Amino acid sequence: MSSMFGKPRASSERPPQSPLPECNVAILGCRGAGKSALTVKFLTKRFISEYDPNLEDTYSSEELVDQQPVLLKVMDTADQDGPGNCERYLCWASAFLVVYSIDNRQSFEGCQRYLEVLALHARGCQRRCPVLLLGNKLDMEQYRQVLSAEGMSLASRFGCLFHEVSACQDFARVQHVFHEAVREVRRQAEWNLPVRPLFISEERPCPPMATPVALPTHHSLATCTFNTLSTVNYKEIPSVAQAKLVTVKSSRAQSKRKAPTLTLLKGFKIF
Repeated sequence: MSSMFGKPRASSERPPQSPLPECNVAILGCRGAGKSALTVKFLTKRFISEYDPNLEDTYSSEELVDQQPVLLKVMDTADQDGPGNCERYLCWASAFLVVYSIDNRQSFEGCQRYLEVLALHARGCQRRCPVLLLGNKLDMEQYRQVLSAEGMSLASRFGCLFHEVSACQDFARVQHVFHEAVREVRRQAEWNLPVRPLFISEERPCPPMATPVALPTHHSLATCTFNTLSTVNYKEIPSVAQAKLVTVKSSRAQSKRKAPTLTLLKGFKIF
């Protein structure tokens, strides 16, 4: 455990030679949005109302998400005036939680700058990290300045998930958000797995011989004749990222029965 908020588990649960997979989550947002309160609520199930807004730290916790253990590292950022010196978490995090307070429109407008920075970073490095937009302080509903529909619209515009939570009241919903970030990281990792080349065999007859080749008979051996053989030709299908599905007819179109169809990838040259 690397922090006072971490939740260590017994070492007998997993062999020491099998380290847990890690998931790094950075919490972004303007001052007063409740980033630290969300972090402490998730790690300790407790709510704190007073803390140093200039304190930035990273905490670790071993979690079980969908029956799969993971070492979840949470960076509670402390940007003073929006996304300034953001390289420290852009290159570190595998997922981002962008937080605003539903009773503070200024914090909501500040979230848009964070989302723009994350989108620009994703285009520059060609690496997509999941982003979740969180409307915090749901317990302050009577003072709401940002409608749920506005949060959903902003999330849809930047292609991220949207949740409204309360660090003060509901631990289950706060935990769900952090676990959902882990799930999104896992989905993204599965999507980016390299695709093994697929080979399709195609029969191609050898050039026919003018006459069968007969072996001379020796020691009462029977005469053997080599007939026409067929060879197997392997072709590699292009990568899925550049391919489109098409349907082509089999080369045995002259068969009396209906010719079978093969679903191939565009770019596969049929001879």
